[in-house]
Amino acid sequence: MVETMEQENPMMDDMCFEDALEQYLPIADCGELGEGSIVEGEVVRIGEDHVLVDVNFKSEGQIPVSEFKDAEGGLDVAEGDKVDVYVVRKNESEGTIILSRERAKRMKLFDEIEKVQEENNTIKGRIIRRIKGGYTVDLGGVEAFLPGSHVDLRPVPDMDALVDQEFEYRILKINRRRSNVIVSRRVLLEEEREGKRAELLSTLEENQTITGKVKNITEYGVFVDLGGLDGLLHITDMSWKRIKHPKEMVQLGDELELKVLNFDKDNQKVSLGLKQLKSDPWESIGEKYPEGSRFNGKITNLVDYGAFVELEEGVEGLVHISEMSWTRKLRHPSQMVHAGDEVEVVILGVDPDKKRISLGMKQVSPNPWDLVAEKYPEGTILEGTIKNITEFGMFIGIEDGIDGLIHVSDISWTKKVRHPNEVFKQGDTVQATVLTVDKEAEKFTLGIKQLSEDPWLQVPARYPVGTLINGTVTNITDFGLFVEVEEGIEGLVHVSEISRKKIKSPAEMFTEGVDIQAKVIHVSADERRLGLSIKQLKQEADHGSGRSSSKEFHGSSSEAAGTNLGDLLKANLDAQQSDEEE
Repeated sequence: MVETMEQENPMMDDMCFEDALEQYLPIADCGELGEGSIVEGEVVRIGEDHVLVDVNFKSEGQIPVSEFKDAEGGLDVAEGDKVDVYVVRKNESEGTIILSRERAKRMKLFDEIEKVQEENNTIKGRIIRRIKGGYTVDLGGVEAFLPGSHVDLRPVPDMDALVDQEFEYRILKINRRRSNVIVSRRVLLEEEREGKRAELLSTLEENQTITGKVKNITEYGVFVDLGGLDGLLHITDMSWKRIKHPKEMVQLGDELELKVLNFDKDNQKVSLGLKQLKSDPWESIGEKYPEGSRFNGKITNLVDYGAFVELEEGVEGLVHISEMSWTRKLRHPSQMVHAGDEVEVVILGVDPDKKRISLGMKQVSPNPWDLVAEKYPEGTILEGTIKNITEFGMFIGIEDGIDGLIHVSDISWTKKVRHPNEVFKQGDTVQATVLTVDKEAEKFTLGIKQLSEDPWLQVPARYPVGTLINGTVTNITDFGLFVEVEEGIEGLVHVSEISRKKIKSPAEMFTEGVDIQAKVIHVSADERRLGLSIKQLKQEADHGSGRSSSKEFHGSSSEAAGTNLGDLLKANLDAQQSDEEE
């Protein structure tokens, strides 16, 4: 039988099994199933883990179910559907084949991406995550790298805010073998900007109103994107009112309507203005704010010399510190007002050329010094509390913010007060009489001693010249003795009136506290002086005992008559010796 078959097929010896199999299978099918190629297959069965796809091979290829699920996790194919698959590997001898739908999709997508790059077109993609140096972008199945420097025209302040956002991109580079794709968004933005810039430069002109977006804020102004060209809005051109920083008015990304103040086409520099879209509030300022009129305003700024008050947007006036209160002596405006306070002011003066308005706060109410002058005329007796004590006097509270001064010299007619705290303390209530009210100098003086009559007015009558007094030595100085003749009244015994002898110091003969007798030799109420003499009192005592001085002897013409010159000289010498013995 074998021989018969060999005779019938003499070529069987030379034919191998593989050759026979190739003759059995369609030649066209084998050619389309080359590894690395994309072929069309039919879904024949969907299992729990795999999907069987028939590609006209000896067996169906198994593909994981996960490659057929959409973004929501559901299957996007059914049995009988035609799908494109990628031939990963096949084994002719075993009749097995490995397929991949994902790789087929990636191959097709890479073809599309390469076509986009060749034609210099754009492709849409979604940023899915942030990575080192940039972002990962999903181009519909292929992950591309977006460098951080190619995200925008300028650095992005919040990198995470771009995740999950879709943009158009330009393809920069493709490496199919490594499945690497690099994209750029900045290239498209630069192209767009150049186009807008060219269009803007052809239409831009001074005094034109234009719209732009805030792209950068500095201390001195704002840079505004006008659409391909940046313009500078200086801080002084933002508002008619004073602002410390541009952030008080604008934020990044704000859309602004602006006026072109200056345009340098050669250097492509644009100066912009915001306040120029409104009229200057200082025009006709004198008519709007006449002198003497009252307005309400808001404190905007405090300085050492006063406070600035905003009367309306762009119009501020200065309340000098001296115009804040009639009575308070302020060291700083913050003692009365704070930024943001609403205050009522009076217009004191307007200078339109210098754009200055002088304001007053104290003028809103009457000057209390006018009321005090009327309420407390000179001679009025009033009662008040001691608010403060100094070396030179005491301050008494009279009215709100007005104090009266009692000078130390006006505390007592007779007592020598070196410091007011010897007699009074802070918080004491005292009576005093009004001496002067000077509203121009804002001085109010009082006196306590003026409540009673000056005792010195009665001294000349009570102690006329020649009166013999008894007193106590209260103070001893080189020039004499102070003797108290009654409470508060002292007289002076000059050193020349103590003795007929020459003495170096009164302390040689007297001590403080001793009682003495003296004679009044001088009295003056105006000068508040009472002159005393011990020496003359002794001389009078000598006359009473029959002893006389040379002056007394010379003064008696009857006794001198009939005497010669020698007798007169002898009598004078005896009198001098008698004085020395005393």
